[in-house]
Amino acid sequence: MAAEGADIVAQRHARILEIARHAGSVAVETLAAELDVTPQTIRRDLNMLAQRSMLSRVHGGAVVTSGVDNLDREARRHVAAGAKAAIGEAAAALVPNGASLFINIGTTTEAIARALVDHRDLLVVTNNLNVIDILGNRPSIEVIVAGGKVRGTDRAVVGALAMDFIRAFKVDYALIGASAVDEEGTLLDFDVDEVRVSQTIITQARTVILGVDRTKFGRPAPVRIAEMDAIDHLVTDRMTDPAVAAACRAANVAVHETEKLD
Repeated sequence: MAAEGADIVAQRHARILEIARHAGSVAVETLAAELDVTPQTIRRDLNMLAQRSMLSRVHGGAVVTSGVDNLDREARRHVAAGAKAAIGEAAAALVPNGASLFINIGTTTEAIARALVDHRDLLVVTNNLNVIDILGNRPSIEVIVAGGKVRGTDRAVVGALAMDFIRAFKVDYALIGASAVDEEGTLLDFDVDEVRVSQTIITQARTVILGVDRTKFGRPAPVRIAEMDAIDHLVTDRMTDPAVAAACRAANVAVHETEKLD
């Protein structure tokens, strides 16, 4: 019986990992319903997988462990897609008509771009070729693309040329994303070239708006973008991490949540 029990647990763990690697993240309640076990069982499973560094625990579930590598863009596009759309609407609402802005690389910033399509008289500078597809044909939005090396996996323009190009501008708003925010409020990502462009964008903007869904809180990533005091607004679906919330308060960052508390 003990061996049979271990087999069942191993099969369930394999299924959890399969779901997580496909979606990028998993939620306790969703897994419990899909695997027909209790939420307590799923929590134990996720804790065991986290101890083996196969997943990283976050509030209400887990995310794929990516200590040095991010998910590819297609996988990231499906992670928290509904939350990202709501974050996009809320972040776009902070941007007035007639503003100048940077939009950097990321699926969340692309959601913000989609929410900006009806704004008027915007000047948008971006290193994200996907943003050009979203905003490039809007008659009242002028789009300027950074020059430099194009990363084929996600159509990001990165490198020294992009940084030099961005330094030619001083804009009203920077709309940025991050792959992770740790408990101390440090913004983190995976690619050094991308991070250096993001850092340049932050320094060249008067107001910085960070859009991150709650799966990013507590997630590991190796490269530092900035500390929380570099940010003016943090837009998320739900602030689930008390330590990150405290870091925001200490840095006087305005937190905007798109989900209402029950």
